[in-house]
Amino acid sequence: MSGRVLVGVKRVIDYAVKIRVKPDNSGVVTDGVKHSMNPFCEIAVEEAVKLKEKKLIKEVVAVSCGPQQAQETIRTALAMGADRGIHVEVTGKDYDTLGPLQVSKIMAALAKKEDAQLIILGKQAIDDDCNQTGQMTAALLDWPQGTFASEVSMEGDKLKVVREIDGGLETIKINTPAVVTADLRLNTPRYATLPNIMKAKKKKIANVKPADLGVELKSRLEVLRVDEPPQRQAGMKVETVDDLVGKLKDAGRI
Repeated sequence: MSGRVLVGVKRVIDYAVKIRVKPDNSGVVTDGVKHSMNPFCEIAVEEAVKLKEKKLIKEVVAVSCGPQQAQETIRTALAMGADRGIHVEVTGKDYDTLGPLQVSKIMAALAKKEDAQLIILGKQAIDDDCNQTGQMTAALLDWPQGTFASEVSMEGDKLKVVREIDGGLETIKINTPAVVTADLRLNTPRYATLPNIMKAKKKKIANVKPADLGVELKSRLEVLRVDEPPQRQAGMKVETVDDLVGKLKDAGRI
């Protein structure tokens, strides 16, 4: 396969930030909070760049949906080695309700427009943990899918994908074009060097709107409220098994 790869890169609250729920329980606080690229998306970018370095593909296109700040995430992908970016501008209430189905429709429309041969996505985002976008994108395009990939190799016009499953590892071979979602052990993403960060500033980022792609962003889901997890209660030590059984009986556990 020698073609174009689309890579989804999502802007999320940085993994090291302590999440705070809004006082009205409508969501989490995002203003003034550090954001970065979703870690699984970093793995997806790295895999696409490695395929290009092996001359198995010709172009890597980074795609992100969101407000103006999403371009920062695209620039990070460009500094890692992507060739150009596409910023699908989604703002306001549409961005607040943006979910996997809407993003899947956008990715599917871009795949057709860009004549992509492969889409690589992170298996999930660390903010919503949905793990749905890759599967939905493949369904909308009617393409084969290799999800939870821990190893990807090309054999002619086919992809060999080693998948992480509950029982161990599963190896499949799928035709292209295809959708692949990256698992944690697929690779170790490179750090963007200063020269590459400078070069990334000169790479092109196209700006499009969902309407330009014929995609409607109406959400079918409504978030009723967001709550912090309950405080974990302190444990206690017991001296003997009899004491443990007694405590469990008193608590109504046995």
